[in-house]
Amino acid sequence: MFKFKRKLAGALALGAAASLVLAGCSTGGGEASGEGGDKGTITLGFLPSWTDGLSTAYLLQNQLEKMGYEVEMQEFTEAAVLYTALANGDVDVYPSAWSEKTHATYMKKYGEDLEDLGAYYDNAVLTIAVPEYMDDVNSIDDLAGQADRFDGEIIGIEPSAGLTEQTETVMMPEYGLDGEYKLVTSSTATMLATLQEKIDKKQDVVVTLWRPFWANDAFPVKDLEDPKGAMGEPEALHFLGTGGFTEKFPDAAEFIGGIKLDDPSYGSLEGLVTGDEYKDDPAGAVKAWVAENPDAFPGLIAS
Repeated sequence: MFKFKRKLAGALALGAAASLVLAGCSTGGGEASGEGGDKGTITLGFLPSWTDGLSTAYLLQNQLEKMGYEVEMQEFTEAAVLYTALANGDVDVYPSAWSEKTHATYMKKYGEDLEDLGAYYDNAVLTIAVPEYMDDVNSIDDLAGQADRFDGEIIGIEPSAGLTEQTETVMMPEYGLDGEYKLVTSSTATMLATLQEKIDKKQDVVVTLWRPFWANDAFPVKDLEDPKGAMGEPEALHFLGTGGFTEKFPDAAEFIGGIKLDDPSYGSLEGLVTGDEYKDDPAGAVKAWVAENPDAFPGLIAS
């Protein structure tokens, strides 16, 4: 119990900080990993409450500064605004895009103005989850006819998230839940706070989640089976660049394209970034991870 409450406190702090930052507002970026600056400035855009992008943003900061770049970090609260900034060139790299399926709408709208710099993880999935103690609910099918148990609500995340669109426009109609349930959207931090409150009281709750995400290990939850495949197939997580990025920063683009993380290496990275030891210090967490995992992927700059 204590472990996931501490992690949730960190997520709420990140969410609160993000809400105070106007979309596209530059932040300090934490501890510098090297001298940096000689090769120009690269701006990374991410949503701090989505910890895949938080983790890989600070990993790129650590590595790019060692390569001689100055790195600026820009926090956003909505994916739509981030994609707009990336397409407009206000942001150089989005370090964890679900561009194949989950963010397909944004790719259709902005794809011509973006560059795919490569995929770093290849087994990301969207899920619907409930607490493990709900023994009689194991499939999305089991939600039908039981809306009263959940106050007619599926607890979601940000309105502009691809997970929100998939849940509301595909999953709920496919399983006939759109007439019974309302998808409640707000923020990832709010969803996690609701999940924790319900688990503390051992009450019924159903939430939208995804993998990889630290909350799957921190909370006693289980993915519901999806026999109709309405949440989509697994996809890769990509680094996206603004148009012209490779031409402007060829060595950075080559390096970024070579980053590949398997489940153990990604899990340990996100675990340090979101854990208690480096609370509020993602740059420090990445520095420790690089030191502990010097062979995580070819080309990693460990010193």
